[in-house]
Amino acid sequence: MQTQLVGMCLAIIGFLGTILICGLPMWKVTAFVGASIITSQVFWEGLWMNCVIQSTGQSQCKAYDSVLALPQDLQASRALICVSIAVSVVAIGLTVVGARCTNFFSRDWLYKANIGLAGGLVFVLAGLLCIIPVSLSASNIITGFYNPLPTSERRGELGASIYVGWASGALLIIGGGVLCSTYRC
Repeated sequence: MQTQLVGMCLAIIGFLGTILICGLPMWKVTAFVGASIITSQVFWEGLWMNCVIQSTGQSQCKAYDSVLALPQDLQASRALICVSIAVSVVAIGLTVVGARCTNFFSRDWLYKANIGLAGGLVFVLAGLLCIIPVSLSASNIITGFYNPLPTSERRGELGASIYVGWASGALLIIGGGVLCSTYRC
């Protein structure tokens, strides 16, 4: 039962991290254009909005005008992160029902164990659905950074949300794996 609680805690921390990266606009951080450094502004780009942070501490954020005007990789990342959150909610429900410390289906332990195993597998799926868009965005940011051709876009670097996303996806996968290992049917 303690191993199940550890797995559940790891997965819930990963779930909370996924919610965090969904809302924060720190996927791509830009503090320079080309070779000239701009010390007065920092640009943050996220799934839902862009922000400009002035050196005075003032910030201004603007939501994207149209979903259809966004690049396809950003649209896919939005969708996969939202699906990961929804799948995590389902996994939490399945895991709570299948946990040994709850009274759900207490008369049919095999059925209860199967539900718990399904919860662990769904957590692993949620972790993969989190890691895929984060890695896709990181790849696009890195490719854009090292692109030798001059473009109108600002070259950016990996933001904090990318690193939190990788950690959240890993925690979801590890937590789901721990949960799966506790059920022997």
